Amino acid sequence: MDYIRGKFKHMIFEADSGYKVGLFRVKEASEEMSEMVNKTITFTGYFADINGDDFYKLTGNYVFNERYGNQFQVSSYEREEPKGKDAVIAFLSSPLVKGCGEKTAIQIVDTLGEEALTLIKEDPNKLLLVPGISEVKAKRIYNSIVKYQSTDEIIVNLKKLGFTINEALLILKKWGESSLEIVQNNIYKLIDIIDFTKLDKIYLAMNPADSEERVIACILECFKRLGFNNGDTYLLQEEIYSALNQEFKIFISEDQLYEYLEKLKNGRYIIVDGGRYFLKEFFDYESDIADNLYMISKHSKTVIRNFDDLIAAIQLEYGVKYNVDQKKAIKNALTNRVSIITGGPGTGKTTIINSIVKLYMRINDISFKDAQNHIALLAPTGRAAKKMSDSTGLPASTIHRYLKWNKEKDEFQINEYNKNIHKLVIVDETSMIDTYLFDSLLKGLNHNITLVLVGDENQLPSVGAGLILNDLIESDMFTHTTLVSIYRQSDNSYIPILAKEIKERDLNPEFTNQTDDYNFLKASGPSIKEMIRKICLMSKEKGLDEEDIQILAPMYRGENGIDNLNILLQSIFNPPEENKRESKVGDIVYRENDKVLQLVNDPDNNIFNGDIGYISSIATVMSPKKKEVFTIDFDGNEVLYSREDLINIKHAYAITIHKSQGSEFAHVIMPISKSYYKMLYNKLIYTGVSRAKKSLIIIGEEESFVMGVNNDYSTNRKTNLKEQIVNKFLSNEA
Repeated sequence: MDYIRGKFKHMIFEADSGYKVGLFRVKEASEEMSEMVNKTITFTGYFADINGDDFYKLTGNYVFNERYGNQFQVSSYEREEPKGKDAVIAFLSSPLVKGCGEKTAIQIVDTLGEEALTLIKEDPNKLLLVPGISEVKAKRIYNSIVKYQSTDEIIVNLKKLGFTINEALLILKKWGESSLEIVQNNIYKLIDIIDFTKLDKIYLAMNPADSEERVIACILECFKRLGFNNGDTYLLQEEIYSALNQEFKIFISEDQLYEYLEKLKNGRYIIVDGGRYFLKEFFDYESDIADNLYMISKHSKTVIRNFDDLIAAIQLEYGVKYNVDQKKAIKNALTNRVSIITGGPGTGKTTIINSIVKLYMRINDISFKDAQNHIALLAPTGRAAKKMSDSTGLPASTIHRYLKWNKEKDEFQINEYNKNIHKLVIVDETSMIDTYLFDSLLKGLNHNITLVLVGDENQLPSVGAGLILNDLIESDMFTHTTLVSIYRQSDNSYIPILAKEIKERDLNPEFTNQTDDYNFLKASGPSIKEMIRKICLMSKEKGLDEEDIQILAPMYRGENGIDNLNILLQSIFNPPEENKRESKVGDIVYRENDKVLQLVNDPDNNIFNGDIGYISSIATVMSPKKKEVFTIDFDGNEVLYSREDLINIKHAYAITIHKSQGSEFAHVIMPISKSYYKMLYNKLIYTGVSRAKKSLIIIGEEESFVMGVNNDYSTNRKTNLKEQIVNKFLSNEA
């Protein structure tokens, strides 16, 4: 790497993260950079506070950027002490040093010489040799010098340990002058801001692999990793033992593991219940959910004396006719404090939500204008919320937005201390909600409410730990209505029938037969992509576009993986044109009109994980430096992205079945291949099939499809919520 020495001249851009872009005047440089001496160049990198009066040594690479020209990319830096009598006097008399004016600075240098700063840091009493400096004044001067230089020393030392400058700044921001002490005494305390794998690597470079500190940290990490991977809220001892061996190469006896687990239990890091081991927060989530559901349920039921007349009026006004189960679901929702409504595709869940809202407004004499002050319509994803809003005509929200999630602090502003006011709360796609989010939602609600949970327990479970909808149903403590009757789109409609057959693992032998809304095209792995290409080209000729058609696949990688499919589909639906701007980020080309998927929650911009949008424009702006700005339109909500922000999106011509949850698409194409074998299981296929609204095309091998339908993988998660609910309700009834 090269180095340059000199002074910072001007800041062009500064981010809260510490990332800076600016101009640097070079006074000295390594051989490769010698032609830059006495020139001003552009630099980029992460820095703590910097002072324009000081000299710095920057280490990094001088590179050419296609858009911004030559830049010195800084990988590390250090502040250099002022050298020479005038420089030392200038520093001591600057505002950085408290209690020292120019006259005192001159006296210090006259007494201690040009090495005054070094001598003062080694022994603050040296200042007492200077005429006129008292102990109080000496202490102020010494503290100013040490404080000013300690930040850089901390960063340098953290960098030597293996942290990047960006990581060092995060540590410094949280722990300040205690940063090095934290790293040396318990590096695993940094887990909330630095990846565990990175911390563990740095720890192992300084300490033995089987130290108590590391074993305990790795046990806690096992809980998090296994909980995330398997969706479990508790673990068994043998699982922890195996994970320590496989994940961290820690080989201790079972007796030793038991002793460590006892220490964690005594320290209240984990809760032990029989042979089950919980992270304390997960035990508390499930316990709090049970408590809050009980507090809601114990309020008296609502009596609706003229229900039949009211439902008849609603049917007449809106031109609908409810079957027995649907009427039962509506009545149960409006009379019980907590109720559950489930059903597969085509059973009328959306219609029921609309009817519950309209009837509630009529019973309570609530105008359409005032409805949003009484009724909250919620869902885990933006698209699911939009579907509720389209159906009811009322505003609907993601749960994160409703609870006012603060991205920076990673906490909800609506909580047990600041509850929301709504009286009727309807939550759709409840199967997607994990334990943490459901606990947070209940904490943000008053107990005197009517809570209606809607979903399909046969869909994929939540990404996070838990099995909320299933556990609530199986607890048998809440009124549960199952919608069974399927309303076909035509007499020859098969999508909802197929979904039901998949759910029951009872495929009709003629499942490959074509119907009005369904087609199974037999193809082997290598020919699947070509068949998708032909179907999309034919669909395009018929007037369908990428907004109408959604390809759903289980995996990103592989010949028929989502990454490959998106390249193909972009060339079909949004090929390059002279009047379309595009930008290459790594190997990916983003183009105006591209269909894209949001990967993370961003409540500040009202966009959430799973939302689909379109790149409406790519522009070059000056703000204050030249940069690219991408405008992405999410159903009328236009959000600006920089190039750095594009890590939060992917092309969405093809998306995973997991990301499709909470959404419906007019026409779905779903490849099924044995190359996906690790991801072919019943709930995944069921979820993909149930996303299709008008038509479904499955392309692949019959045997792979049948295997997936009969594969029960992912149906079992270890949770304690059902037991917590039962115990809470029964103990209070006794």
